[in-house]
Amino acid sequence: MSAPDAPLGLDEARPLFAPFRQARAVLLAVSGGPDSTAMMHLAAAAARADPALPPLSVATLDHGLRPEARAEAEGVARAAASLGLPHRILTWDGDKPATRLQERARERRYELLAARARDIGATHVATAHTLDDQAETVLFRLMRGSGVAGLAGMAPGVDSHGTVLLRPLLGVPKSRLVAACRAGSWSFVEDPANADPRFARARLRALAPMLAAEGLDAPRLATLARRMGEAEAALAAAADRAAADAARPGAAHHLPRILAEPLAVRVRILDRLLDGATAGRGRTRLDRLERLEGALSAAAAAGVPLRRTLAGVLLAFDGTDRLTLAPAPPRRAAPR
Repeated sequence: MSAPDAPLGLDEARPLFAPFRQARAVLLAVSGGPDSTAMMHLAAAAARADPALPPLSVATLDHGLRPEARAEAEGVARAAASLGLPHRILTWDGDKPATRLQERARERRYELLAARARDIGATHVATAHTLDDQAETVLFRLMRGSGVAGLAGMAPGVDSHGTVLLRPLLGVPKSRLVAACRAGSWSFVEDPANADPRFARARLRALAPMLAAEGLDAPRLATLARRMGEAEAALAAAADRAAADAARPGAAHHLPRILAEPLAVRVRILDRLLDGATAGRGRTRLDRLERLEGALSAAAAAGVPLRRTLAGVLLAFDGTDRLTLAPAPPRRAAPR
């Protein structure tokens, strides 16, 4: 095992880029920070050494939030050109939200990256999330009261806006990427927002040394994420089996069969049913699913009908055993 501050070298990095072989082309998301700068240089070197790797391109997002961001993006463009990689600066135009700025910026980043990938025929997008980012994500979600799925953290690969999002460096400490940049004389920049106490994630970063001193360090948090991911996979498989058993003709479901499962499985079944009724609208918040499950359990126990709307879906229980889902009718406009 390499020391946590030893530079990540090409021999170690090459296996991390093996998932790229499944892609037609890969778009590297490079901000100019040390993590993504190291990814760009190492991926380019891996591609030169391995003909099986697909073509690589680079994109940098200018959120329009800092005046120096454009110059930083142009610096990435020059570095990419020196490696023979095509580069494009993506811009987040329009007004910016007054609240949840970092969260919305991340969402917009993935949207723009996916759009760029489609434009150039890339099937995959790669980001440079590290072991430290995984630990931070687990802490952040723990703070928000997430369940098993949330505490699983970030997955190494996931579908995102019609592309596959890869995180090849998710098991690598940030310190090793910083060391790689210094060893290779690869210029990088530091985003001041990463240390801005106005943002919750920056405040968590400031606490990280104290937590690590108590044993709650990045490797342990990443181990927790892996174990939660394994638990979530088992729960998801159980939910899929039970949902299939509960399915009835006419978009109906046998509610007693669903309620026979443990609570953690029941809420996942309801999430799947909602997702299917809305053609993949995304996950519903766990607390809302838990409230829905509680209402359905109470109605089934009492043998009374129930109608509830959640995520644009009308769920109707007939008071005996039949649960149906349909698009919720549009809300009536409030009288003027």
